[in-house]
Amino acid sequence: MVEDLFAALQPVVTDAGLELVDVEMKSGVLAVTVDREGGVDLEALTDANRAVSTVLDELDPIPGRYSLEVSSPGIERPLRTPAHFAKALGALVTVKTRPQVPGDRRIRGTLLTSDDEGFTLAVEGSDDEPVRLAYSDIDRARTVFVWGGQDTPGNPAGRKPGGKPGANATGQKQTQKRKQVVTP
Repeated sequence: MVEDLFAALQPVVTDAGLELVDVEMKSGVLAVTVDREGGVDLEALTDANRAVSTVLDELDPIPGRYSLEVSSPGIERPLRTPAHFAKALGALVTVKTRPQVPGDRRIRGTLLTSDDEGFTLAVEGSDDEPVRLAYSDIDRARTVFVWGGQDTPGNPAGRKPGGKPGANATGQKQTQKRKQVVTP
């Protein structure tokens, strides 16, 4: 069903000057991901939502109720197709392999190569040869955005990865002054 929806929605999204990145149906939500060179703004997402909604109303391809969500891929982009991997060459990525794949299930590294069958990663923190994985071996993959030298949004500015909470980049304890508010 998702492949058919992708094929039906691609022309209308392309006509809107956008690239159809992904179509996914999950828990009653049809998630349509669009992009373009330089990113998408709210106006482009609104136009895409209207166009996609019109096609879905005409085709009525999904029985029952569902919600439509049209969005950009975001900063940390999911990698699902060979084309996604090809666009992310040179990027830092994280991969979760399927349970039956030998070795670590979670791998993080720089995406070196990709083709129609799989991809190669230079694993972060390893001096070993790059790892080759088939697309069929992966459960999930996404790019990792590096936030000003810190690689996760949950790692607050001024805190070294692995550092103590409340410590700044030099390891000194930070204190916050709190304003007391009296409510009547």
